[in-house]
Amino acid sequence: MCASYSAPSARGRAAARLAAVTLTSGLVAAGVLSAAGPAAAEGQPQSQSGATAAMDGLKTYGAAVVHDESGDHQVSAGLFEMSVDGGGTLQTYCVDLRTPTQRDARYYETPWSGTSLGANKHAGKIRWILQNSYPQVNDLAALAAKAGVGNLTEQDAAAGTQVAIWRYSDGAHVDAVDPQAEKLADYLQSSAGDLAEPKASLSLDPPAVSGRPGRRLGPVTVHTNAAGVTVTPPADAVAAGVRIVDEKGKPVTSAKDGSRLYFDVPKGDGGDTSHASGSAEGSTELTVQASTTVPVGRAFTSDSRSQTQILAGSSESTVAAAADATWADEGPIPALSAAKNCAKDGLDIQAANKGDEPFTFALMGTEHSIPARAARTVLVPLQEDQAYDFTITGPGGYAQRFTGVLDCRTQSSETGTKTQLLSAPTPATAGGTAPAPNLAETGGTDSTPLIAATGLSLLVLGATALSIIRKKKTPQN
Repeated sequence: MCASYSAPSARGRAAARLAAVTLTSGLVAAGVLSAAGPAAAEGQPQSQSGATAAMDGLKTYGAAVVHDESGDHQVSAGLFEMSVDGGGTLQTYCVDLRTPTQRDARYYETPWSGTSLGANKHAGKIRWILQNSYPQVNDLAALAAKAGVGNLTEQDAAAGTQVAIWRYSDGAHVDAVDPQAEKLADYLQSSAGDLAEPKASLSLDPPAVSGRPGRRLGPVTVHTNAAGVTVTPPADAVAAGVRIVDEKGKPVTSAKDGSRLYFDVPKGDGGDTSHASGSAEGSTELTVQASTTVPVGRAFTSDSRSQTQILAGSSESTVAAAADATWADEGPIPALSAAKNCAKDGLDIQAANKGDEPFTFALMGTEHSIPARAARTVLVPLQEDQAYDFTITGPGGYAQRFTGVLDCRTQSSETGTKTQLLSAPTPATAGGTAPAPNLAETGGTDSTPLIAATGLSLLVLGATALSIIRKKKTPQN
């Protein structure tokens, strides 16, 4: 797999810090910070859009040697596979050499700005490598000819491509063990051009809107590379008489790239969303779904502290995106979404207020006020590897919960950091496929089992404590 490294001054403390932060990350929002109440949306690390997948493991790989100040370390290097929710398969390389990959970790399609690629001036070269090497170029004879090597196996091609990527993603001094793979890595590194970040497979912009009942709320614009998308309003919206319509007010059940969608909210009678005549205040969510190939170069991140991945290939896959709508007759009417901002080491909260009064909330000890009919971005500063879990509440039972982990750096970007290998690699066979390595055990020193066990114990302790806290919390907390 992509090598499992740990930094004593940073990642080596990550598991312990994660457990501690999980227990102490009670931030204050709107005077209260607690587990989400009944009206709160599900916890979300950012405005989710695109593909969601589970890590299957390292499938095609060879061996590489990483050289650093602690010595030379052999690791597995190659191509991962992930299974997409709803159907489809993704092939990825990692862009986070010194972080372990967690088996079965859940991954989310993510903009470069939410990863270490956002601040990496070589990110465009990584995408060039992906476009011009295996598996996008599956004619290995042609690829070998361009690289000036005799023959390339799939394992050589995957290892050489991963090595070239690591040189740009992590600034690593790394070589492929197989001479053919090494020549390919050198060719890709020296030939790489600069390509722009690919657009999301499917997204909605903005991911949250608000306004008065009796009007159309929006627009929400569809962005996708799919031929078309299915539009699905939730059952509670239908029961409340809320319709999803186009610019002319015509109900829609499908859309395409560039389509502008609106929430048509009927004028309320003071009831709740169970009344067909509408509601004076309420909220709902629109979901769109499509089947498409995810663009090569899209980043994938996980909140389980698993290595950041970058897409090398995609089958026809299910992708989805969602947008929230909130409405009220009077007072502040907030619309909130979030996105990780790795350039500023934090989480951007995009807050809009379509009401006639300011929307005020407190976050991390600081009060913020969004004037009526205004929008503002609030940066929540976080430390690298810090877990966050907070809820911003508003009038009428409005609550929006955000959870996740800030994972913006590779170890090589942290000055003065030494690295140590966590575990022993499974040697790759020359010209063939080595036995599949355990994803949590690639790399290697004799002290690894103790280190890994200690880190895992801390992670489990943190997760257990968080579960207990959530069970004890109520909406009155």
